[in-house]
Amino acid sequence: MCLITFSWSPGSSTPLRLAGNRDEFHQRPTAPLAHWEGHTAVLGGRDLEAGGTWLAANSQGVVAALTNVRDPALATPINAPSRGELVASVLQSDDVEAWLKAKERATAHCYAGFNLLVATPHHMWHLHRGRHGVVLTSVPPGVHGLSNATLNTPWPKLNLVRDALLNSTDEQWQSATQHALHNSQTAPDDELPDTGVGLTLERQLSAAFIVGEHYGTRATTWLTLNNQGEVEITEQRFGPLGHFEGETTLTTPCPLPIN
Repeated sequence: MCLITFSWSPGSSTPLRLAGNRDEFHQRPTAPLAHWEGHTAVLGGRDLEAGGTWLAANSQGVVAALTNVRDPALATPINAPSRGELVASVLQSDDVEAWLKAKERATAHCYAGFNLLVATPHHMWHLHRGRHGVVLTSVPPGVHGLSNATLNTPWPKLNLVRDALLNSTDEQWQSATQHALHNSQTAPDDELPDTGVGLTLERQLSAAFIVGEHYGTRATTWLTLNNQGEVEITEQRFGPLGHFEGETTLTTPCPLPIN
């Protein structure tokens, strides 16, 4: 994904509420939200080119979401694996925290820059691969935002969607974040970050909802994780120039209790 806002409230009936946009080239083959063939415990969209995903959950109540890091000071390693593999891999791990610590310690530097959010009903982690190395942290309770820098970097579009969630009620959070995530207005030039892509592209990418013939927002997603480990995901899909292509809502089954 390229823009995420989420409310993390461990101990509540709904520990995680998350909304975000996935921006991508329209020609990149993608499967819509579904239970994965061959891995039916995993629920999410799927990148059919590299096999990974940008956001998914599993039947054990684990949620994972990914954004890329866009930073001219951060070189991409030669033959770097697809970052979408990180989401698919952690959701098939038997020990999420051990998997994250192993990535931090040994292999995360092999990927291009990324942010990986992973949550269970009781804990949430942020694994960041940036210009200063790889850092794994626990996410504190509260309303947060994530784009293509690191957690809560105050880019205009991040502030827009985070404020929408922060100022909404539990009943209105999806409609409030939808309004913000579908905002196609670009930011003023003096508020743009410098991520090394040039002013014209920086302007285009500053919109929460990117409209383009070849590249743009391909999906808006809402996700809830309840305290029983059940996940509900709603995905809206878009084609070139923001054309609406459909909506799907699916849930994971509640995990079986551990005796």
